[in-house]
Amino acid sequence: MTTFTLFIDPIAKADIQDGIDYYNKQVKGLGKKFHAEVKTAFKTITQNPYFQVRYNDVRCLPLKKFPYMLHYKIHPEQNAITVYALVHTSLNPEDNWIK
Repeated sequence: MTTFTLFIDPIAKADIQDGIDYYNKQVKGLGKKFHAEVKTAFKTITQNPYFQVRYNDVRCLPLKKFPYMLHYKIHPEQNAITVYALVHTSLNPEDNWIK
């Protein structure tokens, strides 16, 4: 089984940090659980990235316990994946999703 190299766009890094900050404000330590779930999703897509294509060759993987979805592209020729965003699924897509 091929493992893909993971690259995280600065926008996605900011999305992750925003989620961590938000959940830490809600309940102490919840941001850490959120971050752990994001890292689990990263591991999942590096081992098997072929989830549903949603738009423009961008694939999405929902987190299991938090209302977020990873948006990423596979670059098979480089054996790599680029994560472009981590989007909250309850926000208005016209205002918050990748265009």
